[in-house]
Amino acid sequence: MSSAIIWVLISATTIFLALGLNLILTVIGCRSNQKRAVGFFHPYTNDGGGGERVLWCAIKAIQDEYPDLDCVIYTGDHRDASPGSLYGRAFNRFGVKLLYPLKVVHLYKRRWVEEATYPRFTMIGQSLGSVYLAWEALCNFTPSYFVDTSGYAFTYPVARMFGCKVICYTHYPTISLDMLSRVRGRNSMYNNDASIANSKLLSRGKIVYYTLFSWMYGIVGSCAHLAMVNSSWTKSHIEKLWGISDRIKLVYPPCDTSRLQALPLERSMTPPKIISVAQFRPEKAHPIQLEAFAVALNTCDVNLARPKLLFVGSCRNEADEKRLQKLKNQAVRLNVAEDVEFHINVMYSDLVMLLGGAVAGIHSMTDEHFGICVVEYMAAGAIPIAHNSAGPKLDIVLAEDGVQTGFLAQNVHEYAEAIVKVLEMPESERLSMAAAARNRAARFSEDRFFDHFKASLKPIMNPISK
Repeated sequence: MSSAIIWVLISATTIFLALGLNLILTVIGCRSNQKRAVGFFHPYTNDGGGGERVLWCAIKAIQDEYPDLDCVIYTGDHRDASPGSLYGRAFNRFGVKLLYPLKVVHLYKRRWVEEATYPRFTMIGQSLGSVYLAWEALCNFTPSYFVDTSGYAFTYPVARMFGCKVICYTHYPTISLDMLSRVRGRNSMYNNDASIANSKLLSRGKIVYYTLFSWMYGIVGSCAHLAMVNSSWTKSHIEKLWGISDRIKLVYPPCDTSRLQALPLERSMTPPKIISVAQFRPEKAHPIQLEAFAVALNTCDVNLARPKLLFVGSCRNEADEKRLQKLKNQAVRLNVAEDVEFHINVMYSDLVMLLGGAVAGIHSMTDEHFGICVVEYMAAGAIPIAHNSAGPKLDIVLAEDGVQTGFLAQNVHEYAEAIVKVLEMPESERLSMAAAARNRAARFSEDRFFDHFKASLKPIMNPISK
């Protein structure tokens, strides 16, 4: 072996040892400076969805139960992400009044978890990117408890390495057995491109990729000391993937049922309004709703007042804004543009008002882990028309005291049929169904979330905190 090669090997070994030693010293230093605090890893504090509501309610629950512990949030948002602005956002957007402002740790490496950074192998790219982001977070502030409310399971081993107790609230598995079965069945969806679904070779390659990722996901997920999940569907998948059934608790997400239940069940039918509450993300399948609405307009009783469809949602980024514009263009093509309204990034008070005027609420995401918007429809007195899968099917749109609480659908025809049924339903029947749906929604109240969330935390947090 030449002296040059030996020199290169020695240099490379020295560099790797130096880097390894530096990482070890960094971790040791951070562990020695660990604070009695709860750190919430939530890189996007402006996503406007049900996950953000869970974040604020979880913080409020800990502030109430453990006032001696500081609450810190790790966020990649820099504009309007001060303690005061986040305190105000929790109340203005979600009606959640925190007991006091929390501390904020700003993250500057969030692009490593952004979808646009990984045009291919997005899932593994974002997961590994979250490791880097967690490292940045924990080096800046090392808490006693690391709480992930965004589903970044690959951060759990990092948090444990820094000496944190790891707690997570998992809305949905990053990968599920259903995703694997769809790839095997070569079904094209938002997370399985048609070019792959139509290729036997590419589908086989993706099966290998998904199988390997699910194995890795199981390992990192098992590092959680406590995993709270939001639905029966999520619980089933996480138990199979992570193998820690004794550390998994079902805690339904917090829905503002009390405020919405105060709305009168009687509402104007001139015109009847159908509401759709969801972020403008691809998996929410807004185009199906719009197409079904157009079909329903052509088939319902012509003597009825012409209904309106209200899209209410938030845009996180430029990609969401493009999807919104495509939806507007689709409304024009379907000749229903005058019958459709778009309400973007509305305040919570405005959302309540819009829900209070709707006779029905529509939801179309396949395998929606839970479906907070469906519960909100029901609590507000709007008949839900939800996708016949996962959370809505297993937990939410079920009969209450023998009375039907809504409709489940899977395709454009079924959605259109359900819309027509609601529009043509006698008022007495609509009120009966709406009342049953409202009673069902009470099972998912904020108060129940607080009680179950606090009870789940006690075995983990009480030994140190009290």
